[in-house]
Amino acid sequence: MLLEVKHVTQYHYARAVRESVMELWMQPQKGTTQRLLSFDLELDPPAQLFSYVDSFGNAVYHFDVPQPHDQLEITARSTVETTPPPSLPDALDRGEWDRLRSEFVKGDCFDFLRPHGYAVRTEALGAFVARHQLDELRHLDPLTAVRRLNQAIYEAFDYQPGVTGADSPIDLAIAEGRGVCQDFAHIMIAICRHWGVPARYVSGYLFRDRSDGHDRSDPDASHAWVEVFLPSLRWVGFDPTNDIAAGERHVCVAIGRDYGDVPPSRGVFKGETESQLAVGVSVRRARAASSDAEFLRLSRPAFSSAAPRRRASLLAEQQRQHHQQQQ
Repeated sequence: MLLEVKHVTQYHYARAVRESVMELWMQPQKGTTQRLLSFDLELDPPAQLFSYVDSFGNAVYHFDVPQPHDQLEITARSTVETTPPPSLPDALDRGEWDRLRSEFVKGDCFDFLRPHGYAVRTEALGAFVARHQLDELRHLDPLTAVRRLNQAIYEAFDYQPGVTGADSPIDLAIAEGRGVCQDFAHIMIAICRHWGVPARYVSGYLFRDRSDGHDRSDPDASHAWVEVFLPSLRWVGFDPTNDIAAGERHVCVAIGRDYGDVPPSRGVFKGETESQLAVGVSVRRARAASSDAEFLRLSRPAFSSAAPRRRASLLAEQQRQHHQQQQ
């Protein structure tokens, strides 16, 4: 599936700030089921972009706007080709629990087995688990248990933006019985880790057909889901917001222990003023292209008569080079 993603972030300040420093987790990853064809960042006011790879392997961009400004706009454009992941078996043998307790898994997945940040087991979560008898699922094999947990979270919560915020603890969503994808991912991660199943937070996007009423995710926002590590299958994605396995409609941007590791944008500014944040996301099928090379030429720099903007473009390599470097 060939997808185009546009992610616009706007910061508005009541009075001009003297300087802004920002970090961005917006570049889609490269992997066996996802190929990054192009990535473009556009900043207004203009700024010089720098990048690094964080400890989880995510591409992070950062910049400094050193002059006074009363708004900041960040536009990220990506083109990604996704393919369906391998089909999952109906179940695994119960020996998978023993493999999860191995020293290899405990060492290799150390960061994703410990409570962290928003993904922690609280008293409210313990009561939720007991009320829905979720710990009983551990009598099943790990794959079936995680599938049932994915379904249970979907059925237990309503999807409603505005009830929780980016920094809300999971107790708020549990108390309200409502929340968004970030909340459901944190709840599932905390339960999986308590079971001894490594689980990590995935930020990205979900392509949805607006005529399909099954998806509960906001089509104008980014998305979050969960990946669990099962030794026989490696990392497997589950989307508790929609009660589905992660597939070719999911575009992975970054992975971390929780949302705090991989927010789309994070930064500070100098000045005493109020700020407002506005975000818009669109994910659509890309225009058909007869070949990769011809398609990539569409990503050449563009210029406008409007205020100048600095562009940093990352174009995918040719297919041969990609396969040599693909993780």
